[in-house]
Order: sequence, then C-alpha cells, then structure tokens
Amino acid sequence: MIENEVLARLPEHLRQYIKPQPYEYYTAIDQCVWKYTMRKSISFLTKHAHESYQEGLKATGISPDQIPSLYGMNRILKKIGWAAVAVNGFIPPRAFMEFQAYNVLVIASEIRQLKNIEYTPAPDIIHESAGHAPMLVNPEYAAFLKRFGEIGTKAISSPFNTKIFNAIRNLSILKESKNTPKEAIRKAAQEVTSLQNSSVKPSEMDQLRNLHWWSVEYGLIGSTNDFKLYGAGLLSSIGESQWCLSDKVKKHLFTIDVIHQKFDITKPQPQLFVSPDFAHLSKVLEEVANTMGLRKGGKESVEKLIQSEEIGTIELSTGLQISGQFHKIISNPNNPQLAAYIQTKGSTALAFRNQEIVGHGCADHAEGFGSPIGKLKGCNLAIEDMTPSDLEAFGIIEGNAIALNFESGVIVKGKVITGVRNLFGKIMLVTLDECTVRFQDQILYQPQWGLYDMAIGKKITSAYAGPADTQHFPFQKHKMQSMPSMAPVPKINDLYLAIEQIDKGACHFNSKIDLIGPKIIKAKPKDWLLVLNFYTLCLKEKNTLWGDKALQTLQTMKQKEPAVVHLIDEGLSLFLNEH
Repeated sequence: MIENEVLARLPEHLRQYIKPQPYEYYTAIDQCVWKYTMRKSISFLTKHAHESYQEGLKATGISPDQIPSLYGMNRILKKIGWAAVAVNGFIPPRAFMEFQAYNVLVIASEIRQLKNIEYTPAPDIIHESAGHAPMLVNPEYAAFLKRFGEIGTKAISSPFNTKIFNAIRNLSILKESKNTPKEAIRKAAQEVTSLQNSSVKPSEMDQLRNLHWWSVEYGLIGSTNDFKLYGAGLLSSIGESQWCLSDKVKKHLFTIDVIHQKFDITKPQPQLFVSPDFAHLSKVLEEVANTMGLRKGGKESVEKLIQSEEIGTIELSTGLQISGQFHKIISNPNNPQLAAYIQTKGSTALAFRNQEIVGHGCADHAEGFGSPIGKLKGCNLAIEDMTPSDLEAFGIIEGNAIALNFESGVIVKGKVITGVRNLFGKIMLVTLDECTVRFQDQILYQPQWGLYDMAIGKKITSAYAGPADTQHFPFQKHKMQSMPSMAPVPKINDLYLAIEQIDKGACHFNSKIDLIGPKIIKAKPKDWLLVLNFYTLCLKEKNTLWGDKALQTLQTMKQKEPAVVHLIDEGLSLFLNEH
C-alpha cells in the first residue's frame, strides 16, 4: 500500500485490520459484475444522485471499465487529504470509525457474487469504493465523515454490540461463501433478526450506528418531495437505488430521532431520511454528541463504561485522564448522582491532553487504579483550585502526614511524597506513602500495597470509550473469522475471459467465435451476464448469426428464471443507449 502522509499517521492498533488487495485474484466474472453494476448505476445515478457523485467518480479515479486498484486510488485520494486501505469484510464499528477520524476510507477488497449483483449484505469493493469514495470530494460531507469518526470512536458500547456485530459478520460471510447450505443462512439470518428485535437498552454505539446507517449509508439530501441520493448503500446498490424512489419507501426529515430508528441489513429499507444539506448532518451529529458521556461526564457515564466491559477513559476537572477497564464506582451518600470513588482493574494509564504521564503508564498501574472524586468536607475550595499557600494551610505538602476527609465520606490518610501539576498550575495528582483509604466499613487501599497515587478532581467532566493515549496503551489483537477466501475459479470463467480479451482487442473475434459461441449459448440462467456480454459483442462485431442465437438464449433464460428478466432487459437497454 502506498504510504502517503495520511496512512503514515495511523496508529499500530488500526494497522492490524489492513490487508493487501488481492487484485490478481479478481476473475473475469468479477470484472463483468463490476462493469455491469457500475454502468447501470452511473446511468441511473446521473439523474438521481447528488451532483458530487459524478464529480467524485472522476476525481477518485474510479472507472466503470475495471475494478479499481487501491494503489491508484491512494495516489488520487492523497490530493484531497484522504487515503484508502483494504480490509477483510466487516471490521469492528469502533475501528471503522477511527479510520474515518484519520481520513482513511476502509474498503473491503472482496466483490459480490453474480447472484448478489443487486445487493449484498457484506461490504464489498463496489459498495466501499463506488459508494463511499466519490462523495469525499464534497468538502462539507468529508468534514462530516471525519467528525463522525472522531465522535464515533469515543462512543461507549455494550457486550450486546459485540454479539450482534459477530452475528451480522457471520451472516455476511455465509451469504457470500459459495455453496453455503440454505439452512445455515436461514439460521444465521434468524439469529440476526432475533438480536435486532431484542429489547436491550441501546448503547451510545447503537445510537451512532443508527445515525450512520440513515446518513452515510442510506441518506437522501434535499426535501422529502425532491431529493437526491448520497448514501453509499444507495449509490452502490442498483436494486435499492431504484426502490428508494418508490412511494412505498416513506421519506422523513433527518433529525436526532434517527438514533432510535433500528434497521435490518437483510431487507430493503422501508423508510429513509432526508437532510436539507450536508451542514445539517453535522448539526445533528453535534446534538447526538451532547448526549454522550464524552461531553456529559458524571457518574452515569462511568456506569456506562463499567457495563461496556471494555477499556475506557474518564477525564477529571483538572484534565487528568484515567484509562482502563472500570469495574467499580461508589456513590456519594449525600448525593447519589455523584461519584465518591472510582476503581479500575488491570492495566491502567494516566494521561493529560491525550499524552501518557511519564511514570504512570500501564506498567506502573498494572493492578488497576482507584481514587476519590470531589471536594474535602467543610471546605468550599476544591484541592485543584488551591494555591501553594492553600495547600500548605491544609497540610498537603511534601513530607507531611495528612488525613483528608472528603464530603462523600472517603478518608485518605498517608504521607505526602510528591505531586503533579497540569500546564495551568493546578495540582492533578498526589502520591502518598503509608496510605490507607477507607469508605465507611470498606478498606479501599492499604499501606502494604505500596505508594498510592490519588487523582485530583472535583468532578468527572468526560467519560468515553478507548484509551486517552492510543499510541502507548497496549492494544488488543482482534481474532475474527475471515471472509471467504478466493474459491477455485469456475471453468466458465474462461468464456468470460475470452469475451473480455476480444473486447480489449487482445485477440480477434473471428478466431474465437466458433470455439466459444456453442458453449456460451448453452449457459445456464445463472450466467445470464455471460450471454448478455456475448450478445452485445456480436452486435458490435455485426455478427447477426451468433447474435441471433445469443438473443434466443437470453429469451429462454428469461422464461426459465423470472428473477433475471429485469437484469437482462436493463443490460440490453444500457448497451443500446451507449451505442
């Protein structure tokens, strides 16, 4: 992959998802699927997509004639400050959003099978490159996408989110795998439906996923009566892009309420949401961010982190950031809405302004970290707001033995060793020796455990998913089932390849026609695209003999398989319009 400035900034924990694009494994069938889908989409979307779509196809170097190479796309995307990487199917939502925050477009390098040409539940290169990339040329939309990534990365999830992600990924793998038993697909789809219908309290990640679906994936722009398509799911699905114009699909104004609107990836969408402009998307996104722990902080947000069972971060009013797996919070008995004490377990790190504080990394707090929150009892002045003189008056000076009684009832006793101040002079960390921490009848820290680092902060101003310093916090390797590997190339691919070679001028039509013609007109309905391409090739070569035979085969296919009728007819219409 070309390492432009954008890719060079990616942290190590994201690089684990990047895979090489196996361009040499794309078959002639794959190339035909790409050409048909793109030509049909471009023909339709010229009238119905946002104007940035056409401009974006040219600007990103995406051609209807062949599957794009990410090497080429990267050279072009670099000009607009973005990059692209190949991944293996679905990746975790948080990783997907973090790539966006770094201005990196994630592209699944697989391509849908011919049987799923109109729509596939699995990410593929048609959806990712032809759906997402073109809209990046619109500055307002690109800014929204980046901002979405920055906020989405901080969204607190739940164990249920992991469960449903794995179920959806499994379903997509089964559907795109060749020769998967129908019963296996049915059971997998049933599991997804069951999970989607579960009455589970939605997490922040759920809400942002809904927002993403109804905007980035299936968004409309304009008014409910006069709109254009911009969502990647619509721009890359020739079935849904047409279906969405129907009156059967209800159109609603895009508001913050979309975070409560669930969706089913296995079915056409029954409703869509329309934004008046791209600036409106950013406005709604900020409204959602205001409801998140990222901006609200407080005890409730820490409780969300505990329920998530994942690494998260809280930021105190001093700016001190505590990153780890939160597993305990004690309420202030005087005000149950406030936290009296917080506790992490396992590797924990302290940071300021997203940079780990020297001497306070995961190795220094390998067994967790705990600290009281709030003010001292009977003192209107918070410790963080105390001047050096105030601290001295309260006995919080190096070498002094102190007893700090917090309003919440937490009592800290020990000998002051040192302290750490932030850039503005506020004390944000005090280290004590021979320290005991108590709350009512609970002993929270004992002297034999070593030095005690007490965080200073009168309140929790922010709580969000992930570590503050992503460069230094140990990242976890994700082991996921891979998307289907390239299956053995079917024999019929040779016929697709022969047509491709003739069309490109690699060999002469007359030298191949009598060899491939008899085989092509005997193709089964599932290979309607092969016969369609052969027919249009015959028309271009003005060979009426084989052209008539191919047309007759297409008519027979339409009679045997009604599902391909519109695909064949629209393919023929495309050819006639182009010629």
